[in-house]
This record gives sequence, C-alpha cells and structure tokens, in this order.
Amino acid sequence: MHIRPILRALSRHRIAASLIALEVALACAVLCNAFFLIGNRLQLVQLDSGIDEAALGLVSLSGCDGCSDADLNARVLDALRRIPGVRAAGTINTVPFAPAAGNSGVCLDQACTQVGGVPHFYTASAGAIAALGLKPDSGRAFGAGDYQAFEHFAPATADVWITRALAEHLWPGQDPLGRELWAGGHYRVVGILRHLARPDPGRSEDGAIGGDWSVLIPVREASQSGTYVLRADPRELPRVVAQARSAVARAAPDAVLDGEYSKPLDELRQRYFQSDRAMAKLLLAVIAAMLLVTALGIVGLASFWVQQRTRQIGVRRALGATRRDILRHFQTENLLIVGAGVALGMLLAYAGNVVLMRFFELERLPAAYLPAGAALLCALGQLAVLGPALRAAAVPPATATRSA
Repeated sequence: MHIRPILRALSRHRIAASLIALEVALACAVLCNAFFLIGNRLQLVQLDSGIDEAALGLVSLSGCDGCSDADLNARVLDALRRIPGVRAAGTINTVPFAPAAGNSGVCLDQACTQVGGVPHFYTASAGAIAALGLKPDSGRAFGAGDYQAFEHFAPATADVWITRALAEHLWPGQDPLGRELWAGGHYRVVGILRHLARPDPGRSEDGAIGGDWSVLIPVREASQSGTYVLRADPRELPRVVAQARSAVARAAPDAVLDGEYSKPLDELRQRYFQSDRAMAKLLLAVIAAMLLVTALGIVGLASFWVQQRTRQIGVRRALGATRRDILRHFQTENLLIVGAGVALGMLLAYAGNVVLMRFFELERLPAAYLPAGAALLCALGQLAVLGPALRAAAVPPATATRSA
C-alpha cells in the first residue's frame, strides 16, 4: 500500500480530515483522564481501612449539656458492655468514614522547617483499640503508662502508632521507629500499622494520596466522650447496634443521640463512597458517549467519501485493484487520520492531567494510560470505518464505465 497517494487525497479534504482528527484528539484526552479518574475512584472505594468493619459499630452523641466526660462515659460504656454480644467498647474521637476530628499538619522538626503533610490523628482509649483490633506490624504495643489525659486536641507529648503509608511519606526508605514529629504536640513513633484509613479518604487536603495517612494516640477513657466504638460478631452486629442505640438513650437521656452516625461501620462505608461510585458511573457514561460520537463521525465521513469516490473506486477496480486493496486503502486512510488525532490527544491528556494534579491533588497520569487509550481509539477507528470500507470494496469495476 502506497501512503503518498492517500496523503494527497487527504490534502484535498483537509477540513473534514482535520475535524475528525480533532474529535479523536479530544476523545483521547478525555478517555485517558477519565479512565485514570475511574481507576482512582475504584481504588479509593476498595481502600483497606485496616479494621474489621463488619464487626464494628459506632454510637455517636452530638451533645450533652452539663455532662462531664467521666460521668457520661461511665453511663454509656456500662450500658454498651451489658448488651449481649458486645466483645469490646471504648471511646475514640472518630472512626474511618465518619466526620474527621483530628486533621493536622505535621512537622519533622521542632522549628517546623520540614513539613510532612496533613494526616489524621486518632485519639483512642484502650477499649477502643481493643474493639478496632489494631496491632502494630512492627514496634511495640501500648502499655498502661502510654494512655494519658489531655485537653482539647491531644496530649502534649505521647508515644504513637502511625501507618506504613504515612511512614513512607515522612521518611522514605528509612526506619520510622523512634522518629519524632510535631503537630501542636511532640510525638514519638513506637509502632507501625499496616493500614488505618483516615475518616475522610480522598476528601482531605492531600486527596487520594493521603487516604491511609493516620496517627493513633493512646488516651485515657475519661479524656474524651461522645463517640464510642463497639465490637461484636458480624452476624449479630445489626441487632447489637440497634440495642446499643436504645441502651444509650436510656442511660444518657440528657445526651442527644446522633442517628446519622450511630450505625455499623460497613453502612458508614457504603454511604461514604456512594458519591465515588456515582462519579465512576458518570465517567463511564461520558466515555461511552465520547466513543459513540467519535465512531459516528468516522462512519459519517467515510460513508461520504465512499459516495463521492464511487466512480474512482470503479476505475481502480477496472485497472486491477482487488477488493482487499480498496479495503486497505480506506483503513489506512482512517488510521492516518486517527493516528494524527491520537498523537495530539496524548499531549492534551498530559496537559489535562497537569491541571487535575494542580486542583484535585491527583497523582501523575501513568504513562501506560496513553498508549492504551491510543490503541483503543485506533481499534475503534478501524471498526467504525469497516462498514463503509466494505461497501467501497463491493463497488463493481463496471461502475467506471458509467457517467459521473
């Protein structure tokens, strides 16, 4: 197949060919970034929270006028621990997929010349840590002396656990045990958790990248109140949480039960990621629409050209061109147009990703998405042109003898 005659033919139809190439370029840019966004959303939805969500429930109080932390906790936790099936319960400032309560920027030195991002600080009692089932992969467990009282945000100094993802971010390639960080207080890392999702993965200042950036501070039970996590057999959890809501309402009638968040954790997870799943479906619909419009544009242009060139095709057939030659001519012509559009589209996809990185805290678009998007669009172009090309290949040689 000679390319030069095809290029000369395309030069006589520059506007139509350019419009299709631009349409393909736009489709390529949208396709690559949309698939990347879908991948990020799905990866976020499948985030490992680091806790056994199916066995955990949350009881949240939104206020209790005149109540002391110690008195409220004594009443609520006593009521929770009396419920048949409750294995552990304790106080915590929040849990994954509930409202954030401790997002704070960290510094790696006391003078704060090195900033380390914005992880979430969990403050949890011994009962809450037992309910969550958290144990460090490396380092040591918390001892009785590690649980401290505090006011406001957290203890002024404490030994803490952090997640491996946060450790790799703060001290890449180094042993994080014994390292120190500052965030309104002075903290020393004594344990590394494999995972502990922050309450707001994908919605924090650091976006999806910081979804597993968490710090766990051990605190005394009486230092905080209002949020309680409990553990039960997953098969009994719905019944246990329902009884917990009723028991807490009776034990603390002066407190306001937050029904929106007093639920099993797997329900909180489903609700939290509802918008991410909807976004993925919307992007899939956008991709399908873009591909359909692009395919229809290619079909329309190829059909128009076949109609215009019917007599020329007949002449070529009369001069010895086979049906296969005609088919290859239109497919090659389409490949050149789509290829030019894809080349421009990959540049647009990269530029679009730079914008998304700047405004939505996304990672850089992996290079593999570009050739994958290009291959998909080239294959789509070949499929779209196949029908008109087959009609062109079916033009009989006798057409050359007919008047134009």
